[in-house]
Amino acid sequence: MNTSRSNPPIHASRANHQTLFVLAAIVLGVIAGEVLNLAIGKGEALTGITNVFGAMTDVFMRLIKMIIAPLVFATLVAGMAKMGEGRAVGRVGGKAILWFFSASLVSLVIGMALVNLLAPGEALHLELPAAGADTGLQKHEPTLASFVAHVVPRSLFEAMAQNEILQIVVFSIFFGIACAHLGELAQPTVRLLDSLGHVMLKVTGYVMHFAPVAVFAAMASMVAKNGFGVLGSYGIFIGEFYLGLAVLWTVLGGVGFVLLGRRIASLLRHVREPALIAFATATSEAAYPKLLQQLERFGCPERICGFVLPLGYSFNLDGSMMYMTFAVLFIAQAYGVAMAPADQLLMLLVLLFTSKGIAGVPRASLIVIAATLDMFDLPAEGLLLLLGIDQVLDMGRSATNVFGNSVAAAVVSRWEKALK
Repeated sequence: MNTSRSNPPIHASRANHQTLFVLAAIVLGVIAGEVLNLAIGKGEALTGITNVFGAMTDVFMRLIKMIIAPLVFATLVAGMAKMGEGRAVGRVGGKAILWFFSASLVSLVIGMALVNLLAPGEALHLELPAAGADTGLQKHEPTLASFVAHVVPRSLFEAMAQNEILQIVVFSIFFGIACAHLGELAQPTVRLLDSLGHVMLKVTGYVMHFAPVAVFAAMASMVAKNGFGVLGSYGIFIGEFYLGLAVLWTVLGGVGFVLLGRRIASLLRHVREPALIAFATATSEAAYPKLLQQLERFGCPERICGFVLPLGYSFNLDGSMMYMTFAVLFIAQAYGVAMAPADQLLMLLVLLFTSKGIAGVPRASLIVIAATLDMFDLPAEGLLLLLGIDQVLDMGRSATNVFGNSVAAAVVSRWEKALK
């Protein structure tokens, strides 16, 4: 009994140390990047150093991507097989989708309200880009055909090779339901995948030892290239966007408190390290394996968080949703185009659905924004106003995506009366 009670503090101590290391890496990375920016400036020397930093970050991201596909497949299939009949899967999936669309709508509304109230575009006095300027983004219309292409896999191995999470989820659902219906006959397969899931979580623990190094490299590279000047030029927009994220965190945390009670504080403690990793690397994908591990430690059953989290990474990107409304209206304000309330509401509904059909597309937020700008006859060249600070903004929205999905997994677990 004494031994079992001593384990949680040990895990908590290790988590605290890892979080401190990541925080220290962020601070040291910013300092090192600014020193390099001031001492070397732009040139081949700086490019060589940032290339080294980029390689360090790339190693970490490759290790993470190496984990994601087998982890999603193993945990999702094992979890669904443990749920039993298809009705349980449908019930959990329905509750998750209900939460996803509700949270997305709240994110969009908060973003729309704040950008109208604060009007950051009107205060930004920049020379507008020339018409026809290249945004550097691949054209991608959010059509039904593109949605099907990113949802339905042609091959499990192709989906795994490209880390198409939504396609892996679709295959896993079919595979998991089949295992549940076959019962005892499929138990060897389920036990094998259950074991694989635990092995991949153990591998996650090894990879996370490299996280502070990758975080330092990512921060140092970004600041070395841009310096703090970019923050000053766009300070108003960046500050107001992060204010919007703070409001969204407060709203999600408040709803979490209503549904989870005081355990929302424990949830925050458990997900702080994945959120910091997502913030520093500017991608929520980097936090996925650690987030799954931490949610299970928080008390979400493996069968639920292993099902809800992959879906959330495709359909519940709360930070990205807020950014889309912020960006579209900011560009409209910068060009002096007044969007009527009816047009803004239509834009909100368009973003609510088109953003769900772009899963797996690189720089998906910017591509959805570009399509929305065209739809409302706003200059797509306005995206050039944001490309220079996109990584700074992506840091905040990636951390918010992690927090939003952790709340979703915890709430669905509570609705299922399965939260430990």
